[in-house]
Amino acid sequence: MCGIVGYIGTRPASDILMEGLRKLEYRGYDSAGLATVLEGELHCVRAKGKLQNLQDKIEGLENPARLGIGHTRWATHGKPEEHNAHPHTDTYRRIAVVQNGIVENYRELREELKAKGHEFRSDTDTEVIPHLIAEHLKNPLNTDASLIERDPFLEAVRASVNCLTGAFALAVINADFPDELIVVRQQAPLIIGLGQGEFFCASDTPAIVPHTRAVLPLENGELARLSPLGVEIYTFGGDRLKKHPFTLNWNPIMVEKQGFKHFMLKEIYEQPGVVRTCLETYLDTAWSADSKGAPVQLKLADGVLDGVEHVQVVACGTSWHASLVGKYLIEQLANIPTMVQYASEFRYSPSPLTRHTLTIGVTQSGETADTLAALEMEQKRREQARDAALAPRMLGITNRPESSLSRLIPNIIDTHAGIEIGVAATKTFTAQVMAFYVLALDLAYRRQTLPLERIEQILDGLRQLPAQIESVLESQERYIEELAHSFGETQDFIYLGRGINFPIALEGALKLKEISYIHAEGYPAGEMKHGPIALLDAKVPVVAIAMPGTVYDKVLSNAQEAKARDARLIGVVPMNDPEAEHTFDQMLPVPVVDELLSPILTVIPLQLLAYHIAARRGLDVDQPRNLAKSVTVE
Repeated sequence: MCGIVGYIGTRPASDILMEGLRKLEYRGYDSAGLATVLEGELHCVRAKGKLQNLQDKIEGLENPARLGIGHTRWATHGKPEEHNAHPHTDTYRRIAVVQNGIVENYRELREELKAKGHEFRSDTDTEVIPHLIAEHLKNPLNTDASLIERDPFLEAVRASVNCLTGAFALAVINADFPDELIVVRQQAPLIIGLGQGEFFCASDTPAIVPHTRAVLPLENGELARLSPLGVEIYTFGGDRLKKHPFTLNWNPIMVEKQGFKHFMLKEIYEQPGVVRTCLETYLDTAWSADSKGAPVQLKLADGVLDGVEHVQVVACGTSWHASLVGKYLIEQLANIPTMVQYASEFRYSPSPLTRHTLTIGVTQSGETADTLAALEMEQKRREQARDAALAPRMLGITNRPESSLSRLIPNIIDTHAGIEIGVAATKTFTAQVMAFYVLALDLAYRRQTLPLERIEQILDGLRQLPAQIESVLESQERYIEELAHSFGETQDFIYLGRGINFPIALEGALKLKEISYIHAEGYPAGEMKHGPIALLDAKVPVVAIAMPGTVYDKVLSNAQEAKARDARLIGVVPMNDPEAEHTFDQMLPVPVVDELLSPILTVIPLQLLAYHIAARRGLDVDQPRNLAKSVTVE
């Protein structure tokens, strides 16, 4: 989850590195540091806490170095203290390394290196790496002689990474090789940016976009040498590779707040545009029940959706909640049994293989370690089954089509949500749910499980959603901001929903606890009597999602049971509903829509409620404690 940035070129490196780290601070903010090479010396500055503490340390220091690496940390091994901050160096402070990931065998390596006289200063797994590199430079045993002759530093890094077990991405510099930046990828994301006479590396693209949109992603088991003359890429075995860059369809404005106080609020307000983009990308806007063509154009490989009998979805966190909505849609519209599993559980206890099964991986970043590992495992075990009915059919849903997910799985539904900086997912959740709408409609059309008139009705409802989201934002935000003032001392929340809105209750509770640190739980409303009702009293607010449809009266009845226990009732309800007015203490009304489409609207007030409660408490909404945007290690 940590943020890595590196630079080699003609400009002062420190400014570029700090700018890149600001763009990556959502990946970790326990500590930060820089290392540069200038006139044959390694200069390293580190600071505990937010990036501003590092900025304060380097303020006023003149450093014209043209080579450097930077890091913002999400702690795994070792507490978030300055001595554990990256970059880490060898005993003689000639080599500096920054890492994203985990070295699983660091304890054994550390003891071996100590026995050889190496001195360690931190509690981290990363520190073994610069010591390993130094050892291989001093004693080049079991290395590639031809590569040593061309570049001993590159060969020392290559030999060292072959000693490591785990998932990691590295950037390495050496004061004795002032024209080289070595980068490594093994199961953790790392990309190279190609500029005019300068080169960049980063663990995510926002750090690079202000300088170049030409990028070259490293694959697992690859390392690269960046120099003023260009980029050379090798396998861990030492073989030279030829790779071609591609151009990102991004611009620097996408990673700015544009007048909003926080990225999260900006991204909440971007949701109408996200939904419009999805509709324009995947739906035939002129389609009707009388049309001859298909209503949805996903542009997937031929046959991947034909004859599907089962669907299994693997995901984590907010993506898991979006997948639960997707399960409801696929089962109710396309009549296909669908199972949603946590990727972290699935990879260690996979379900029995079923015939003609579509496996879907959902990850906003396309880099979630557990999801990628689960998909890779599923693909291999289906290939090994040697049965055509068990053959892998793999589909990915992501906001990052340039990510590892798209290189693992050829069939991708790009959610087109644009870069999301806030750690708490908002617009990418909505975009994932929209991806499931278009997928479920496509499957329903192929399988003829819905009358064409019903498909047309759903499409008409989807087309109205962007304007309806805008109306919720316009009418509700000021009221929700004021409502948030009354929860200054609240310690617990209960969220209730049923049917297609039960996942929205889960997502609303997750958003609140992620950014406000208030304990919140989501439950199926009908399950409240089976335990959660014991928690209720006047100090525990209950948020219930009650939208017209098959379970509307049931949710109102469950809400009344909570009210009878003195709980304060807040309802996400249809506009101008007299029954809701009699039931709830406060209402967060949304437009009346088909129950099937309601999750796209009911999630909006819950996002705003979580945001304003956290902002009212003076918390860092975009960078909540202990969390990182992309979980790229297990």
